[in-house]
This record gives sequence, structure tokens and C-alpha cells, in this order.
Amino acid sequence: MYHRPGFGWDPRTAAGCPRPWHPVDRPSVVLPARPDLGRQDRQAGARRPSYQAPHEHRVSEPRPDQQPGAGVSPAILTAEAELAAHEGAQQAEAQVSAASLSLGRRLRDPRTILSLVVPIVVILLVALTLRGRSDLDRLPGYITSANPLLLLAALAVYYVSFPLRGYRWSMLLRGSGERVTVRDATEILYVSWLVNCVVPAKLGDIYRAYLLRMNQLVSLSRTLGTVFIERIFDVFAIAILGLAAGFWSFRNGFDPYVQFVLGIGVVVVIVLAAAIFLMRSFGRRIIARLPLPHQVDELYERFEEGVFALPARQIPLLAIITGAIWACESLRLFFVIQALGFGGLHLGLSGVVFVALAAALLTAVPLTPGGLGVVQAGVIGILTYVYAVPLAQAGAITITDWALSVGSVIVFGSVVYVLSGKTKGLRVGARLTAAPHPNV
Repeated sequence: MYHRPGFGWDPRTAAGCPRPWHPVDRPSVVLPARPDLGRQDRQAGARRPSYQAPHEHRVSEPRPDQQPGAGVSPAILTAEAELAAHEGAQQAEAQVSAASLSLGRRLRDPRTILSLVVPIVVILLVALTLRGRSDLDRLPGYITSANPLLLLAALAVYYVSFPLRGYRWSMLLRGSGERVTVRDATEILYVSWLVNCVVPAKLGDIYRAYLLRMNQLVSLSRTLGTVFIERIFDVFAIAILGLAAGFWSFRNGFDPYVQFVLGIGVVVVIVLAAAIFLMRSFGRRIIARLPLPHQVDELYERFEEGVFALPARQIPLLAIITGAIWACESLRLFFVIQALGFGGLHLGLSGVVFVALAAALLTAVPLTPGGLGVVQAGVIGILTYVYAVPLAQAGAITITDWALSVGSVIVFGSVVYVLSGKTKGLRVGARLTAAPHPNV
């Protein structure tokens, strides 16, 4: 009886021809422990040895007339190739996370510096141009005379949204097989918001997945899938709630500018729904037909697993949490307007919701950190052009709201970034529990 040196099972057995075990089948070398090759490999017919020899067995030399892979089942060779691709995908993820996501390096990047300097210069030029207007002289007085208790209420309701976001993200991670507590998810998410506020291109979303990988053995690409579907829920909520608020706020007649904004919302909803449907139905087929390395196929597969990991029965709960998050965003702006003493403005609650969601949508523009310059111009434009709010009052609302949202995240987030062990890859306490067999 001949068996392949270095393996502990007969090729005929691995190919599906069972026979009784015989001492000659005892392997000459112990195979190293390897992670599970996954569902596709089991479907391909790969089988693992059920016996491991003691370490003292001598390694046998291959016969000269034996060719590499001779007498080995194609299913076994396919499984070995899949394992190599699995390890290649793991190395690719490690290279991406280690090489390109250093926060200090990003802050020193000339593009980051340029994205901060340009909007600040533009804002200063606009302020100097409008300095001679008498109505703008009242702007500092509006801000300094704001009600501090109502400002604290605005700040408090805004920060209620972060535990809600952390709970939602932990739900998505749990659906993908990763167990992360709400506290840990909230802390990592808050640090990622700091990154979004100081670095352009929404890098904070990628940095969030990187921080989780630093502290817990999870798949970077699968975690990015959960962040992606979370953002999809946010955009759906912004578009649907914004459309509802816009239709109610302008039920007596639509301004052409408002029609344009609402039209963008309708297009966004349609495009996102079509993109999710195509990814769900044809994503893997399209990737398989493209001339891409097998590591890319592995990364996309895990990304898609993260996107569609949540069970359908939990989608209503996720939608309710998302609605509560954006209700907090709208209430923050409402309290800011009340704190500044502008309760007499003809905005109404629907108008406040419309402006707040429009500002949130503008933050998605990746040109500047936190939408700096873009958000301020958009909010002032909507308030003055659509709702006929005086320029000084619109400026006071915009500046105060920015200070409570983005400004507070920069200040408090910097403290959390310095003090948090998760930014250093430390597993604080027993809350971050590594998975026993992680799939990277």
C-alpha cells in the first residue's frame, strides 16, 4: 500500500472511497493546525485528517519518482489553493490597515492640510466682504446672549445619539458573528467621528473598522460592510424624513430650489435601493467575472457578508433606532434656535427637521473635514433663501450649531483619543473578547 509522504490519510479515502484504517496509514509528519477553510471548501469535497501522529515520528523523504501532487485528490488541491488565497487576503487586509490609516500621518498629509486651510480662507474672505453690512454687526451679540441652559440641552440631546449609534453598530456586528459591547462600540465610533471632523474623505469610517481590528480579532472587510450598511440606513433615513418634512413644510407651494433639493432626495433613495438590490443579487457574479486577484474576491465576499449579516426580523428595530438618532440631530438644531431667542422664526418643527437633515446630508461631501465650508454655506443658503431668515440670524444659528456638534467632537474626542486604550490597541478589561477562530 502506497501513501503520499507527509499526509495522514489515503488519497482514495479523501476522494470519497472509505476503507478501514491500517497502521500503514499512520502519517510521517504532523500537519500544522489551520483555520477552517469555509463553506465553499466543504462543498468542494475537501476532507481533513481525523488522526494526528505524535511529534516524534520521523519525516519521510519523498520518492524520486514521485511528482508533486501525484495521487492527491483534486478536491484537496483546491482546498489548499483556497487556504493560500485565504492567507493572502489576510495579509492584504493587514497591509491596508497598517500602512494607510495612521491618524498622525493623515493629519500631516498636505491634502489634509489643504482641505482645512482652503475652506477657512474662503470663510474669512466672505466674512471680510460682508463686514460692512450693518445687520451682521449684531451676529456676535446673538451668540453671546444665548441661553446657556438651552445650549446644554442641545448638547445633551446630541450626545444621546452616540449610545444609540453604538447600540446600532453592535447589532450589525453581532449579526456578522462579532460580539462587541455597546460601550466599546460607542467609544470606537466616537473616536471615528473625531477623525471625520479633522480628516477629509470620510476616513473615519475606515478608521472605525481599523480600531475594532486592533482591539479584537475581526475581519476588516466584514466590519467595513457593517459600517457601509449603517451609512446606507442613515442616508435612507435622511432622504425619507427630509422628503416628509419638506413636503409638509412647503405644502402650500414649492420653491424651485426646494423642488431641486427634494428631487435629489428622490434620486438618492432610488439609486441606493437599486445598488443594494444589485449587490444582493449579482454582486458576486460580477466580481467573479472580472479579472481580479483571488484575494479581492475574498475581501468582497467578507464585505458582502457584513452588509447583509443582519437578519430581516431585526430591520424594523434598526429602522426605529435610526429614526431616533436623526430625531436627536433635529432636536439639537431646535434647541439651538430656541437658545438664540429665534423662536419667532417661521420655520416650524418640519422646517427645523428639513434644515437639520439637509446639513447632515451635506456632511457626506468628502472634500473637506466634516463638510467644513460646504455645510455652513448650505445651511445659511437654505435659511436665508428658502425660509427668509435674516443673514445675521442664519449665521448665528449655523455657527452655534457647528460649535455644539463638530466643535465639541473635536474637543472631547481629542481627550478620548488620548486617554482611550483602544486607540493604542489595548484590550481594556474583559469587554473585548477575542473570537476563538477569527476569519480575517
